[in-house]
Amino acid sequence: MNILHVCANPKPTEESISKQIASAFFGKLIELKPEVELVNVDLYDEKPPFYSYDLYKRAWYPVFNEGYEPSKVEEMSLNYATGQIEKFNAADVLVLTMPMWNYSVPAIMKAWIDQILLPGHTFSISKEDGVQGLHNIKRIVMLVSSGGIYKEDDDRDALTRQIRHGFEFIGINEIDVVWAEGQNPLFFDNSEENKAVAMEAATEVAEEIAEIEL
Repeated sequence: MNILHVCANPKPTEESISKQIASAFFGKLIELKPEVELVNVDLYDEKPPFYSYDLYKRAWYPVFNEGYEPSKVEEMSLNYATGQIEKFNAADVLVLTMPMWNYSVPAIMKAWIDQILLPGHTFSISKEDGVQGLHNIKRIVMLVSSGGIYKEDDDRDALTRQIRHGFEFIGINEIDVVWAEGQNPLFFDNSEENKAVAMEAATEVAEEIAEIEL
């Protein structure tokens, strides 16, 4: 089993709830399935560029025009994406670790997703066949923390919606969310209890992942 872990949290683990959840998740998973091949991407070490016009042309113009010949600059715009897509397409499970910032994903995570979701690389698209995934990912695990509390279908939650819709588009429909809510101690006296619940949920999801036969 190949797992790609993408982390979008600049804090050290002792200050990061989402990273602590990730530690619990991977600790249990590796205990149960030590042969797992794990690739870690820290987005603050491997910073993605913002989606550019050149990247847009390199990715989408060939979809609209089969005879389109990209320029050298457009080819170079794929430099970051190519390496990350190789890791993405080789994975069976994608794990995303991040805090909620301003009701959504950190900008650096959105930038990474924009580099990944490219036609001809992680999916194909045509009028005849629609969208077809070109990857091997069967499941996504989201390890998230937030200062506030957001119940299911809360309109303020743009984070899980963005991840779900973005990756469902390329055929990944099985998504687990482990969420430590209410982590702002100014407003929630039970932040530690909430974290403990999330840590336990993370180990339970790890146990499920460990049972997957690939």
